[in-house]
Amino acid sequence: MKEHGKGCVGILLAAVGAAFAVISWAPMARVNIDGGFEDAQRDLRVLYIDLPLIAVGGAVVPLVAWLLTLRRLRRPWVAGVVAAGALALGVWGLTNWWEPYRHPESW
Repeated sequence: MKEHGKGCVGILLAAVGAAFAVISWAPMARVNIDGGFEDAQRDLRVLYIDLPLIAVGGAVVPLVAWLLTLRRLRRPWVAGVVAAGALALGVWGLTNWWEPYRHPESW
């Protein structure tokens, strides 16, 4: 694979990773954006704090896995598989770890 092709694949992996991470995260953050019952749980900080971090993490994790594997093994298809696995593990960790803030219910 030529150097130009490797760079294009790396950029494509970063874009797909960012999109996949945001799409996986968005349903969990929906309650903070629309507010739930009577807007009691509206917290728009998820849009300007969490959303950029999720997108950057989703772009960086598969890209770093791709580059490290490509540098070590010099096989693009193995690097692609490792990058996809790293993205899947990253999104799995994100969806298990991240929990939207919920205001305590007032009595």
